[in-house]
Amino acid sequence: MFSEKEIQKIRNQFPILKERIYSNPLIYMDNAATTQKPLKVIQASQNYYSTMNSNVHRGLHYLSHKATLYVENVRKKIQKFIHAKHSSEIIFTKGTTESINLVASSIDAFIKEGDEIIISCIEHHSNIVPWQVLCKKKGAILKIISIYENGFLKLTDFEFLISEKTKIVSISHISNVLGIINPVQDIIKKAHEYGALVLIDGAQVPSNLNLDVQNLNVDFYVFSAHKMYGPTGIGILYGKKKILEKLYPYQFGGEMIKNVSFDKTTYSDIPFKFEAGTPNIEGIIVWGNAIDFVKEIGISNIQAYKKKLLMYAVKCLSSIDGIQLYGDDRDFSKKSGIISFNLYELHCFDVGSILDRLGIAVRTGHLCAQPLMNFFKVSGMIRISFSVYNTFKEIDYLFESILKTKKILLK
Repeated sequence: MFSEKEIQKIRNQFPILKERIYSNPLIYMDNAATTQKPLKVIQASQNYYSTMNSNVHRGLHYLSHKATLYVENVRKKIQKFIHAKHSSEIIFTKGTTESINLVASSIDAFIKEGDEIIISCIEHHSNIVPWQVLCKKKGAILKIISIYENGFLKLTDFEFLISEKTKIVSISHISNVLGIINPVQDIIKKAHEYGALVLIDGAQVPSNLNLDVQNLNVDFYVFSAHKMYGPTGIGILYGKKKILEKLYPYQFGGEMIKNVSFDKTTYSDIPFKFEAGTPNIEGIIVWGNAIDFVKEIGISNIQAYKKKLLMYAVKCLSSIDGIQLYGDDRDFSKKSGIISFNLYELHCFDVGSILDRLGIAVRTGHLCAQPLMNFFKVSGMIRISFSVYNTFKEIDYLFESILKTKKILLK
């Protein structure tokens, strides 16, 4: 557990936390959407453009060699961070969304009419639409794992849905709406018994849980830098080497080419086969600094602190009359630092707008999970999500601000 002094030391590394919003101190609680960036990440961006700006993998000159070395070192750093077996299993993409689209597109040739793909009711749109498109294109069938009223997956439903026809199971590790940590290891094991591949959407995971893709035995794992104190526009697809080598490229041109003639083109080996064009060089290199930041604090320390924030916030919010918390069963061992709620008779946009005027940044709306909103019979929710720089005092201010908002809107 961090002391107040230690948290303040962490907060001092984030310049944006000194900003004032409508004359109020900024309280940033939209970390599930994107986290703020520490100085070492911000400064790394300037350092890249000041000392090594060049294209990579294709120049013999000093700057190109230096930038290439830094990019490949980050690839190795991510390999170690997620405990992958080979650095070539780390494919750089624009982010989680593109990583899922890459798999859905590249696996196209292995899906035929009548095959089945399984996702769940709680998925982000990015883990729904690519599979819908693939199913429509190939005549495959999309099946949905349902959930209980508390938002937890019905694993008995999954066991009923899976069969020899199942080719892909694609599930989020942590729900971006409910903060529920899904039992992905059990799902992976069951799917493999039927010969199905498994993709795990880990967008909410890298700075929240220790990740070991080999221990999970997962086929594909995807996440982005910007939710773990890194830059936007960069993420990864992890895939088992033997599977990636069988897949077709997603895009064409640039570094993914080995030889080209007008008669025939051959492709590079992984990971470059899936990295067409000039990559987000700056984003990759800067991401390395974000990983260093997370490792210096310690994921286990971050997880424990956010759990305390979550428990305190749930206790405070639960005492408010007319509040509905979603995915709340008080088993905090199965939850990450995300709370979604509504206030009786008040629209989430109205609540979010007033909280914004009070300096509190929260997310409102369908949270890119409209099927889940339909399940709960709401048009949207208010979501707060914590990071290591949030404090108990900020939760107290949030509590007071929600009470103030209720009075304003219910006049």
